[in-house]
Amino acid sequence: MEIGSMIKNARNQAMLTQEQAAEVLGVSRQTISNWENGRSYPDIVSVIKMSDLYSVSLDHLLKEETSMKQTYREFLEESTNTVKSRERQSKVFLMLVTLGIWALSVAAFWLGKDGPAPVGYSLVILWAVLPVLFFTVSYIIGQYQYFGGLRWMTALLFGVMYSLSGSISVIAIGGYTIVWPDVSKLLIGLTVSLAGLGSGTLLRKRKSAGTDA
Repeated sequence: MEIGSMIKNARNQAMLTQEQAAEVLGVSRQTISNWENGRSYPDIVSVIKMSDLYSVSLDHLLKEETSMKQTYREFLEESTNTVKSRERQSKVFLMLVTLGIWALSVAAFWLGKDGPAPVGYSLVILWAVLPVLFFTVSYIIGQYQYFGGLRWMTALLFGVMYSLSGSISVIAIGGYTIVWPDVSKLLIGLTVSLAGLGSGTLLRKRKSAGTDA
């Protein structure tokens, strides 16, 4: 028996209509119909939800012919690879945007060094633009658990970037005078980034706890 028929039988045995099942599963009635008619496959999260909703085991729900099992495994593998690929793209895009904004901020010092208010550039970028940037990006990294256990190392990276931005601002304002990276700005950047990572991680844990409740 194909997986669509197994899903349909399980729903009927649970005495639920497609509309009722769709509401609980958070999908459309047409999606339920497509699953039951074999026009598409449910993702693994939906299968787990159906197992709970229909009060049947996953083994029973997915008990079908060998060829069908292989097809469904291929579908799940393809879906998983797609999700991983999108996650990789998101991480690369996020870091490229961060580096781009940081580079533009540094360039702003050089472009404005001969202007009427180079100190103004320094204040706005160092104490507003970059802290907000690093906090926001760190928050996203923490919320989505990007880079796994290494995500906390991004705080150090952002701290170094922030300290270098501060030094470059002095270089631009001071007539190209070479200045060693400011350790105090390293600590500020590190603190801001850690605050973002912590906030994002805390939100993820709260959502997870709410889902499990």
